[in-house]
Amino acid sequence: MTSITSFHPTPRTLMGPGPSDVHPRILEALGRPTIGHLDPDFVAMMDEIKTLLKYAFQTDNELTLPVSAPGSAGMEACFVNLLEPGDKAVVCVNGVFGNRMVENVTRCGATAVRVDQEWGKPVDPDAVSAALEANPDAKVLAFVHAETSTGARSDAETLCNLAQRHGCLSIVDTVTSLGGIPLYVDRWKADAVYSGTQKCLSCTPGLSPVTFSDAAVAAIKARKHPVQSWFLDMNLILGYWGEGAKRAYHHTAPINALYALHESLVMLQEEGLENAWQRHATMHRALAAGLQSMGIEFVVAEAARLPQLNSVYIPEGIDDAQVRQYLLSKHNLEIGAGLGDFAGKVWRIGLMGYSARRENIELLIRALSDAMREQGRSVDTDAALSAVSAALAP
Repeated sequence: MTSITSFHPTPRTLMGPGPSDVHPRILEALGRPTIGHLDPDFVAMMDEIKTLLKYAFQTDNELTLPVSAPGSAGMEACFVNLLEPGDKAVVCVNGVFGNRMVENVTRCGATAVRVDQEWGKPVDPDAVSAALEANPDAKVLAFVHAETSTGARSDAETLCNLAQRHGCLSIVDTVTSLGGIPLYVDRWKADAVYSGTQKCLSCTPGLSPVTFSDAAVAAIKARKHPVQSWFLDMNLILGYWGEGAKRAYHHTAPINALYALHESLVMLQEEGLENAWQRHATMHRALAAGLQSMGIEFVVAEAARLPQLNSVYIPEGIDDAQVRQYLLSKHNLEIGAGLGDFAGKVWRIGLMGYSARRENIELLIRALSDAMREQGRSVDTDAALSAVSAALAP
């Protein structure tokens, strides 16, 4: 057998759809001594994580915790706990992750009623209202707040209000929105909300914060069938993540990953949630100014555009894969390709968490200019950098 040595990755600047750059403080937290998952010190930290997550979600929900798996598991946790065979869910689909919601509904043995929207557009509340009117027996309304595949932001408050008005529980994907744009779980009366740690929280992948309203908890407790996933059954997980010092063993938690989440949430508290939202908005305006100076146009209209996930059209005559490979090999810089209907047509540029910094924007402008010049396109890099500076001027 060939001798294999330790793995040391080439340092990259991550400006794709996730993961984002991990802050050095969080990397340091990962290396702290591992203790037992039922150790009193660890249990005390678990309680702090729940408190900090409530702040990030802007909720007082008691059932607020990180699922020990990526955001996709948080999504599944919401669907398998709230839906039973024979139930009906209205699902908004304006990108890849709405389609994944439909898949979850089907796997729960429930019926999915799709509300399809053109990719790059926010969910249309009028279309949702019509679907709910036509399906008064729907138990759930599910939608993506920040659609990572397109960069579109939907009006979560209006959609949650529609769910309330029609007697539905809402399931909301906030994987890309948590920590990056305004999110008010309690004010909007959202019922089951899931996210991920690897985007605007500047943390490592592998955990999925979730929060459930009292109405959602009541629905879980009133189920006629067992939750189809043992691992994601909130009735069981509560025995480990419940209140107080006494915890029942459910699974061995990813201890060091939870250190990292704790540190990222402490940093969010230190910065201030509103300040974090503002930082993402400010960096987005600077990036947009630089890209538009280069003749690169956005997919999403400004009013519905996500600051932390920027989908832009690839200029005509420019080879998508060749540019991304050039950025990675020459500048150690990662941006994302288009998914689904947008494959080969757009780039997805992330400004999430620790990645949302001026130096990253300037690196991208220089690197993208170089890559486009390699393909014969004339680009005025200095003008683009000046546009960035002007957008960041006080």
